[in-house]
Amino acid sequence: MLQPSQEDLPRCSWCGTDPLYIAYHDEEWGVPAQEDRRLFEMLILEGAQAGLSWITVLRKREAYRKAFHGFDPVRVAALVDAELEEILLDSGIVRNRLKVFSARDNARAFLEVQEEFGSFAAFLWPFVGGRPRVNHPRTLTEVPVLTPEAEALSKVLKRRGFKFVGPTIMYAYMQSVGLVDDHVATCWKRLGP
Repeated sequence: MLQPSQEDLPRCSWCGTDPLYIAYHDEEWGVPAQEDRRLFEMLILEGAQAGLSWITVLRKREAYRKAFHGFDPVRVAALVDAELEEILLDSGIVRNRLKVFSARDNARAFLEVQEEFGSFAAFLWPFVGGRPRVNHPRTLTEVPVLTPEAEALSKVLKRRGFKFVGPTIMYAYMQSVGLVDDHVATCWKRLGP
C-alpha cells in the first residue's frame, strides 16, 4: 500500500496550503517545549501577532530572530531605547512601537521569572499540571480561544510586568509551545504518521 506524501496528509484546516504554515503545524504547534529560549521566542512572536494573522508573523520570524538577537532574553533585556528605535525601522518585523518596546519589558520580566523559578519552563508548566493537556476536538469549532488556565497565566504574567499577554494570546501561546494540543481528530498529528 502506498503511503501518502507529506503534502497529502490530513491536517487541521487552519494551516491551509502555505508551506511555512504547514511546517509550523507539523513540527511545532502542540509540540511540548521545555527550552527557555523557545518559550521566550514564542512569547514575543505571539505578542507581535496580536491583531494580525499568525502567518504574517511566521513570515517575519527570521527578521525577528535577527532583530532580537536570536531571542536571547539577556540581550533583549539589555536593549536601549535607541536600539529599539532602530528595530522599528526594520520592515521585516511588525513595526508597532508598543510591541517592539514590550519585547524588552518581557525579556526583563522573563529573566526575573527564571531567577525565581530556575527556568521559565518550571514556572510555566504547572499551569497545565506539568504535562501537555491533550484535547480531543473533532472540528476547529470545538477548539476554544481561551481557557481558565490561559486566563490564570495571563493574570500572573501581567502582575509580573509582562505586556501583550492577554488571555486569548496566552491560549495561542499555550498551543504554540505544546502546553495544549488541540489538533483535530482528523489531523495526522492526532492519528499518527
